Amino acid sequence: MVSTILHFTYDTFPIRKILKNYVPKLLKFKAFSAWIARKIAEQKSNLPSSSGHPHLLLLFSRISIVINSKIKLAFSLSLLLCAFNLQAQLIDNTSSFRTIKSDKYFRFHYDNDFFTKTDKYYTQGVTFEYVNPILRKNPINKILWAPFNTTAQYGVSLNLFGYTPTSILSDTILTGDRPFNANISLKSFLIQVDEEHQQQVSTAFSAGVMGPAALGFEIQDNIHQWLNNARPKGWQYQTKNDIIINYQLNYEKSLLAAGNNFLLNATGELGLGTLNNKVGGGLNFMVGRFNNRFSPVNKEKKKAEYYFYGQGKVNLIGYDASMQGGLFTRNNPYIIKASDLSRTTLQADAGVIVNLKKFYFSYTQSILTREFQGGKSHRWGGISVGFAL
Repeated sequence: MVSTILHFTYDTFPIRKILKNYVPKLLKFKAFSAWIARKIAEQKSNLPSSSGHPHLLLLFSRISIVINSKIKLAFSLSLLLCAFNLQAQLIDNTSSFRTIKSDKYFRFHYDNDFFTKTDKYYTQGVTFEYVNPILRKNPINKILWAPFNTTAQYGVSLNLFGYTPTSILSDTILTGDRPFNANISLKSFLIQVDEEHQQQVSTAFSAGVMGPAALGFEIQDNIHQWLNNARPKGWQYQTKNDIIINYQLNYEKSLLAAGNNFLLNATGELGLGTLNNKVGGGLNFMVGRFNNRFSPVNKEKKKAEYYFYGQGKVNLIGYDASMQGGLFTRNNPYIIKASDLSRTTLQADAGVIVNLKKFYFSYTQSILTREFQGGKSHRWGGISVGFAL
């Protein structure tokens, strides 16, 4: 399945153009490029010969193993952080290690559990994100908290998330498993930093729908048809249509820094609304080369960034509509009872980010402990591509 998707991506999108335009910029950075070049040479020498096109996907897969070895180290540290801290969150582009220091940019993020060779629970997430100063005129911003006297980044994002049980080949309800659920929402957000005290606040308001109106079945069914995979069954038992109205507050504070090569932050989170109610916190860290994460946008000249990051966090869960159904509907075909919900979850994330001023790329892997009685822990991966405008 992964190979099919990679072939589709390579054939459909302007990969050659991207490589031609941006790889030379990356190679200007001696230390990083030397490491990449050495690893490519090591892996390429082991590739089988071919009279046609080079085994590009095989080369990429072997290089990804090398990168994954670095991520595993960050991942282990993230799990260690979880052990010492009291957030389960999916795509979160407002964390300090993911922010793009530009007042105008576009970013696309895609999560899927095929990156970790699974197909269950949180199975897919898609986000289209746009930041522009003109969005400060968005009337929703009046309810977004901006506590500092600095220029904020204003943005909107379109978010789509899908959840399935452990099997999508059964045409009956799988009792004791996760229910089918999809939700789609439009989010308005702002990110504001306080350089003097090395802290950041981000707030967001989301509005949307969950249930069949979110088109979860149609999206998954079409993807499976494109990839010639088995068509999913069981979506007729998904949670019913309901309204999403949620408010999110995130806080980060620097605890320890070594120039722009290492950073350790404490984090806190609060979510309230009809999609979920939760509170949590943890730690995150960055190792590599990066700009000041707490300086206002466009205050200083930005350099290219490349770094590994990790985070460990814990959420205390009050309510989760993706498992329990919406607040305003009843008689769902199947849901998880409140008494069976795991009220505490641990999550660890680790990844690598390359930001070449105008071009941004990240690769992430995540793990989440069980969310309900009888459930299991779950892993997924994600990629992001962004462009400063």
